[in-house]
Amino acid sequence: MTAEFIPHPTGAKIIAQTLQLLGVKVIFGLVGIPVVQIAEEAIALGIRFIAFRNEQACSYAATAYGYLTGRPGVCLVVGGPGVLHAMAGVGNSDANAFPMLLLAGSCETHLVGKGAFQEMDAVSLLTPHVKKAVRASVDDISTKIRDSYRSAWYGRPGTGFVDLPADIIQGKPIEDVAEARAVSAAPRAGVDPEKLAQVAALLRTAKAPLVVVGKGAAYAKAENGIRQLIEDTGIPFLPTPMGKGVLPDSHSLNTSSARSAALKGADVVLVLGARLNWILHFGDEAKWSSNVKLIQVDINAEEIGKNNGDADLGIVGDINIVVPQLITALAGFRYDVTSPYMQALQASKAKNEANAAKTAAIIKSPMGYHQVFDIIKRTLDKVSPPEDGNTVYISEGANTMDISRSAFPIEHPRLRMDAGTHATMGVGLGYAIAAHCAYNLLDPEGESGPSVSGNKKIVCLEGDSAFGFSMPEVETMARYNMSPLIFVINNSGIYHGDSEEEDHWLALQSKTSKGESGGLRSTSLGWEVRYEMMAEMCGGKGFFVRTSEELEKATEEGFKADVPVVVNVVIESGSGKKLEFGWQKAGGKK
Repeated sequence: MTAEFIPHPTGAKIIAQTLQLLGVKVIFGLVGIPVVQIAEEAIALGIRFIAFRNEQACSYAATAYGYLTGRPGVCLVVGGPGVLHAMAGVGNSDANAFPMLLLAGSCETHLVGKGAFQEMDAVSLLTPHVKKAVRASVDDISTKIRDSYRSAWYGRPGTGFVDLPADIIQGKPIEDVAEARAVSAAPRAGVDPEKLAQVAALLRTAKAPLVVVGKGAAYAKAENGIRQLIEDTGIPFLPTPMGKGVLPDSHSLNTSSARSAALKGADVVLVLGARLNWILHFGDEAKWSSNVKLIQVDINAEEIGKNNGDADLGIVGDINIVVPQLITALAGFRYDVTSPYMQALQASKAKNEANAAKTAAIIKSPMGYHQVFDIIKRTLDKVSPPEDGNTVYISEGANTMDISRSAFPIEHPRLRMDAGTHATMGVGLGYAIAAHCAYNLLDPEGESGPSVSGNKKIVCLEGDSAFGFSMPEVETMARYNMSPLIFVINNSGIYHGDSEEEDHWLALQSKTSKGESGGLRSTSLGWEVRYEMMAEMCGGKGFFVRTSEELEKATEEGFKADVPVVVNVVIESGSGKKLEFGWQKAGGKK
């Protein structure tokens, strides 16, 4: 890709041209003086600019876009408070290893230290949290942006930050600026033969081998190699929440519904693109066997040997190089499907799936989580079968995310996103906008396009608390003619809500207003808030749902709509007593 650099352009023009040369198709942002000039120059070059209502949401969108496309998403914000708000995305990028290029305006260079408008030393503030943080000058803008983009992308992905003073954006270089260069994909590393033989020998002799597939494998687009590895060896696998779809959920070797048994019984585990953090219980007892051998494959050497990992067994390398090497090293090996471990997994799967089906079949009024998700799933399966790969699921919220994780089958990679490693509430609508841009605006066959082609419906499963973090972005969706289907699972509170009866809730509210004890809990939200009106006020469609029949109708009509749809689903509230995030429970099956 090339761009014609005109003599002595403004800094804003140089920035836009550099982004074009880097292959940037979309910028997520919220503009003001002086960065509005950058956005306008980018638009003039054919780059889409998606203007958000809040910098947190647009920074989340940029990180998600980076994950889905495999190249850094670009976020453009004003200085000072704009940077502070966008730090939410910086944290998300770092925690999840999602690549993002953050561009922010700042006060004029000659006003630094004088208390200028929105003055803030953003470079010093962000340096501990990003891979690269620099301030550009008028003569090195292209180089600084290119290097920051490259830093965000290469190795363990993260954020590259460029501070852009107002006089740099508006000024012109004294001499002609050298044409910027594109950034090629990073070189890929493999594994040395001795380590490869050691790992292959362990897997061949394991009594209870397991492959864990993380979102790093999804980000690497390593699904073809991993699928061949599992098919050739017959080793069972367990996907992490965002590793779902690298192998189909329907695969007979998927152990998701026997998660506890798979972890506890495994003796040799190949971990592909997942970290031994809280999501995998640090590799420690009591979730894992005390004698388990954990073989980590990660692009980041610092992850190898972390927590209960064994540094002597770890492999630093690109999954797309390492997995084919493993396939060759394991040629002829086939794990025994009649082994005690496999039999235990099958028994656990059968038991847990039967219990899940029984729970989903329970009819309640108001409805419960399992009942709601079962209705949505069955309805969506009719209009968009999972094997077609035409639906992208975004989920956030405590119970909403935790329960829906296993309710909706994912057959293709990068079709499910959730709150991720930081368990960040508020990512949902930003992620949905990013998914729309990644799947419905880019050429699916292009370098940065996802592997499953065709337009996709974006389905958001939002807790009522989680939805509140970013619900103004429904207007953003409407403005750009996006048509997501958003379900707000409304139990009038965080976690379990407060009460199942409106009269009781009003009595508690009255006590709170009078300062009396025994009033609303800290987890209480408004009673049956009409969230669906967020869509209606922007020209979309809203559904207020109480019954299974209403939910089924709203789901089908909402899926077919070409405007944003919010389905406000009232469910039981106040039924839970213990406040606990499901993924961290000390006991119980997953």
